[in-house]
Amino acid sequence: MLSLSIAAGLLLGALIGFFARKRFAESKIGSAEENSKKILSEAVKEAENIKKEAQLQSKEDLYRAKADFERETRNKRQELQKVEKRLAQKEENLEKRVDLIDQKEGVLSRREKALEHQEKQVREMEGKYTHALEEQKKLMEKISGMTSEEAKRILMQSLENEAKHEAARTIRKIEEETKENADKIARNIIASSIQRYSAEYVAERTVSVVALPNDEMKGRIIGREGRNIRTIESLTGVDLIIDDTPEAILISAFDPTRREIARISLERLITDGRIHPARIEEIVEKVKQEMEVTIREAGEQATFDIGSHRVNPEVIRLLGRLKYRTSFDQNVLQHSLEVAFFCGLMAAELGINEKSAKRAGLLHDIGKAVDHEIEGSHAVIGADLAKKYGEVEEIVHAIAAHHDDIKPQTVLAVLVQAADALSAARPGARREMLVTYVKHLQDIEQIANSFPGVNKSYAVQAGREVRIMVESKDVSDDDSVVLAKDVAKKIEESLSYPGQIKVTVIRETRAVEFAK
Repeated sequence: MLSLSIAAGLLLGALIGFFARKRFAESKIGSAEENSKKILSEAVKEAENIKKEAQLQSKEDLYRAKADFERETRNKRQELQKVEKRLAQKEENLEKRVDLIDQKEGVLSRREKALEHQEKQVREMEGKYTHALEEQKKLMEKISGMTSEEAKRILMQSLENEAKHEAARTIRKIEEETKENADKIARNIIASSIQRYSAEYVAERTVSVVALPNDEMKGRIIGREGRNIRTIESLTGVDLIIDDTPEAILISAFDPTRREIARISLERLITDGRIHPARIEEIVEKVKQEMEVTIREAGEQATFDIGSHRVNPEVIRLLGRLKYRTSFDQNVLQHSLEVAFFCGLMAAELGINEKSAKRAGLLHDIGKAVDHEIEGSHAVIGADLAKKYGEVEEIVHAIAAHHDDIKPQTVLAVLVQAADALSAARPGARREMLVTYVKHLQDIEQIANSFPGVNKSYAVQAGREVRIMVESKDVSDDDSVVLAKDVAKKIEESLSYPGQIKVTVIRETRAVEFAK
């Protein structure tokens, strides 16, 4: 009985547990279904949101692309409108030009017709006038019984005789009035001027001497296989003489400017100690630039010495160049200063403008600064330069007339002539031999420079050699041989000289680059 009740209790407990578990499972299933529905609902909502965002993003991208397309289209349209506008403007301008050309052609055509008509009328009038003159001439010849040439000759002879008679009477009267005192006064003025002005005279030379610190320096100046000495001679146009003279080198050149450039360059190279072609080129170029400054300073000093102001800078430069120019072995700048002082002294004695006289005397030979570059008399060249750079007509005339290229018409012109003669006539002031020698060398260089392709040429060795530098791009090696023969042939035909003249044509090609 007890076991039956226990079994019944166990069965009842099992049934209660089964139904309890069943209800719990059902509640769990319901809760899971609710959660799944909730998750599904949220997923649907999120998907819809994503869809909406994607739609909005796509619409936004579409709108942006559409805006970009419209902007680009608008820009292109504006550019096309500008191009169309420019083309229309150009077309309009072309049409205007065509119309203008047509109008000008019409005007020119009318003018040509008018000119032709006028020329026809002029020819007709000339014919009528000539015919009338011929008729009148025949009538006058018939009345006078002589030809027009005979009548003209008789009239000219009559006028000429009358003019000669009047001039002779005037000249005789002037001579009678001035003969008594003119010679005496002129002699007194000239003697007084010479006495009051005394200038040194220094003979020009064609050789300069450069002292060396030691004889070893001679070998450095010559350089390996003579490259240094050849570079110096080719750049300066001088002839370096290295002989047995201890610690000295001679520089020979007829051109004082070249000789001075070579002397200064050589002294600087010796002091510097670096002697090679590149350094030589650098020093020579620098000295040439400094020489321009020296020339200008010499011109300024000359104008200061005579008290002339407001002189054109170019005239000052020309005066400075005269420092390195000689005439009959006389320094031209020193000669010009002498003439200026003589003119001033004589002008003071005669009571005319002393400053103008000094200025005319100083400038009378400025044509010699460029007479080797310009054809013509140095007096005429100097007058043209003075006129070009603003000198007054009186001074221009005095310069032009100081060698009688034109007839002197003023007292100042006569004074310049007299002062020029006084300066040149001083004992020892001039020697002919050096001038002849320099002229011979200049003629040699001029012949060499007359050939195409020649860059520059130098007559050296006292005129026994001419060195010609040519442009490598214009003259080939074969052309150099032909050029040397042509120059030698022209020298033979044009000049007279003792012995022979060596013609050396130098052609070189350089490649220059800079390391940076």
